[in-house]
Amino acid sequence: MKKWEIIKEYKGDLMDILLENRGVATKKEKNVFLNPPDPANLTSKDVGIDKVSVTKAIKRIQNAIKDKESIVVYADYDADGITAGAIMWEALHSLGGSVMPYIPHRVEEGYGLSIKGIDAVREQYDPTLIITVDHGITAWEKVTYAKKKGIDVIITDHHVKPKKLPDCTTIHTTKLSGAGVSWFLAKELTSFSPLELVALGTIADMVPLVGPNRSIVKYGLAAINNTNRVGLEALMTDAGLTKGALDAYCVSHMLAPRLNAAGRIEHAMDALRLICTKQEVKARLLAEKLGLTNRQRQQLTEEMVLHARELLPKSPKLLRKLIFISHESYNPGVIGLVAGKLVEEYYRPAIVVSKGEVFSKASARSINGFNIVEAIRSCSDILVDVGGHPMAAGFTVETKNLTVLRERLEKLAEDELNEEKLTRTLKIDTEIPLDLVTPELYKQLQQLQPFGFGNPESVFASRSVKVYDVRLVGADGKHLKLRLSSIDAIAFNMGNLYSQLQNQATVDLAYTIDMNTWNGTSRLQLKVKDIHIQ
Repeated sequence: MKKWEIIKEYKGDLMDILLENRGVATKKEKNVFLNPPDPANLTSKDVGIDKVSVTKAIKRIQNAIKDKESIVVYADYDADGITAGAIMWEALHSLGGSVMPYIPHRVEEGYGLSIKGIDAVREQYDPTLIITVDHGITAWEKVTYAKKKGIDVIITDHHVKPKKLPDCTTIHTTKLSGAGVSWFLAKELTSFSPLELVALGTIADMVPLVGPNRSIVKYGLAAINNTNRVGLEALMTDAGLTKGALDAYCVSHMLAPRLNAAGRIEHAMDALRLICTKQEVKARLLAEKLGLTNRQRQQLTEEMVLHARELLPKSPKLLRKLIFISHESYNPGVIGLVAGKLVEEYYRPAIVVSKGEVFSKASARSINGFNIVEAIRSCSDILVDVGGHPMAAGFTVETKNLTVLRERLEKLAEDELNEEKLTRTLKIDTEIPLDLVTPELYKQLQQLQPFGFGNPESVFASRSVKVYDVRLVGADGKHLKLRLSSIDAIAFNMGNLYSQLQNQATVDLAYTIDMNTWNGTSRLQLKVKDIHIQ
């Protein structure tokens, strides 16, 4: 059971309430939200990118193409970085550039630009220009090193700026994903505009789906559903998805994890090859390989979560306000996923460390009200590097400093987090009578698509609802199927409430509204988020 926060009282126009709850207040804002502009028309000002920097970057790239210079697109190994890399590589390749993509190995080279990575691209491609995508804003030392070796660097990134910036041309905004920044530069450079790729990266990186990102994803989902890219089609087939019926959920939970898996436990270059290939057989083989890698990633994550639980106190009262777990056996490729699972389960910031002999790699995930990247940066004096967002971050630390780091971060969390911040709160758009839930309302709600981070599905509450029938469903009876007065409801992972819902119990329900299609028949149903039994 969660604490409910009803955002706004229902007084009439439901759509107005839902839009205002998402920060969309004026008539003009509402019109733009419901009818997002074509991303092709987005300007530097719209996305928060400095126009002078874009002009400078374009001029340098055009000269490099004209003079047949060797160019390297240096990408990141997650789905956002992979799509960002594919966008930039394809754009430059389409202009006749002598360009190669490069993705560092997560374990051997680590995140972003590194001395080792720069040396590797020098050996393989001898570039005079490196373009980073989805990283680089914190890499001032690495940029200095590259310049000493005669390599110019253009950075495209969306991560939070540090105090000291690299001395090079930088295309930066926090309004877009890494793929979004790469796409914007590519769009300004050429008419080439792969919306399916930028939408994939934007959804995968969980940036808020408002403003420019809403435009990108709305138009990009249409592009994904109409794509002729054999790689994306093969990925959909392996994930059991049907082209033409994909929404943001399918992308974030089915496609993106497969792209991410490559960089987590293998090498991300296979994911980039899959996106860019024009050969159907190659696409099918690569998609199958990524599917297998993803299943291995799922198994590994589950094993590590079980291990991490064993290291935590059994009593919730003994849990600290910040979880900090380290172990030699932890695979650095999945520690971020493990941290995310721990936050989900215990609702407190979590840091999971892959402990090495000399250096240790860590991933952190947070809760609302605790800026994890700033908390970690406050300990920069004992860290090798750090980067990320308020809700997710990563860092490297000398293993000898792990204990003092843990103590400092635990103290910080102790001081900043009170019981209210550590209480899981379910935000409910408004409270409505159950008979307001109709197919017409469902149709209206679809205007708010695409749903995702920053634009969640609308959540409603209805009070004093009678449960006429309840049964356990699912292979092991983990879920509940409820029959209410005018509609059915499904409550996932709430099978433990079965006995309390007998004899026509009266409940308060929090839910989203869903259309359940089975055997060609579509029926409205509630997806229960929480139940308060009266």
